[in-house]
Formats: sequence, structure tokens, C-alpha cells
Amino acid sequence: MRVFIGGIMQGSHQANIMADQGYREAIADALRRRWADVEVVDPLLLHPEGLVYGDESARQALLDMMALAPQCDLVVAYLPTASMGTALEIYSAYLASVPVVAVSPMQHNWVLRAFARRIYPDLPAFRAAVERAETPMDLAGDHVDGERGGTRRLPSVGDGETRRRGEPG
Repeated sequence: MRVFIGGIMQGSHQANIMADQGYREAIADALRRRWADVEVVDPLLLHPEGLVYGDESARQALLDMMALAPQCDLVVAYLPTASMGTALEIYSAYLASVPVVAVSPMQHNWVLRAFARRIYPDLPAFRAAVERAETPMDLAGDHVDGERGGTRRLPSVGDGETRRRGEPG
């Protein structure tokens, strides 16, 4: 089981700085404690010097992550604020029918509403779901959180709810 951890790196910073990346280890630790055999794919570990990349290296790293996310079994996207790179990874995974779960307070964000199967409002809610889940894939399913606990179950590829307004049912 390969789990891709996407999430904010630079975000909307005007300067060439990186947002706090502690969430990556928190998510990886929660997954590994529950399932010792899970393989975590972390873009930051693959590109630790990304802030100093030139334009072509940055473009290639972004394209590589867009290709890698759909090769995993599950994508966990940490988004306390919007991230353009993570949105591309989410969309790439969605197109390949790879389940995406988000850890984000942005319950009304269109990208998350359209492409994430479940939105956990914060890391504690995500950790609690990990503890209840039998497998990592359960994190994207309806039955993990019987009382919904602030999470949202959203349509996946092919769900009738993904039709555009005005399309026939």
C-alpha cells in the first residue's frame, strides 16, 4: 500500500520560503503506527532542495509529482490553505481513480469538494479516523466515521452527483 502525502509547501508566500512541513511526519507517523507495511511517498523527501530549483527543475519536479500521485493507492492532501501544486496532484490522482482524502478546514473549497472523497477538518480528526480504520483505503470510505464527525463524504469518479448542472440524470 503506497500513500502519497501531498500538501502545502510554499503556498501563497510571496517570498521564497516554505511553510511548516511538520504535518508530513505527523501523517506518516499516524499511518505507519497503524499499518507498519504502508509505504509513504513524500514529495519533500524526493525534492528537499526544491526552493532553490531553477524554472526547468521546478517544472519537472511538479510534473513528476503529478505523475507519481496517481501511481499510489491513496493520496492524503494536507491543506490548511490552498496550494496550487497540491491541487494538481489531487486532480491527477482523481483522473486515475485514486482515492483522495483531504485534511483541511476548507470544507467549501471547490477542488476539495469535487475531487476529495473525504475531508477531515484537522490532523486530530484524521488521526482518529486512522485509529478506527481497518485499512488505509477505509479513510476514503463512508463507514470509517459512523457519525460523520465533521468529515464529508464526497463523490468519486463516475458518481451521478458529479454531473454538471443541466446534464441528464
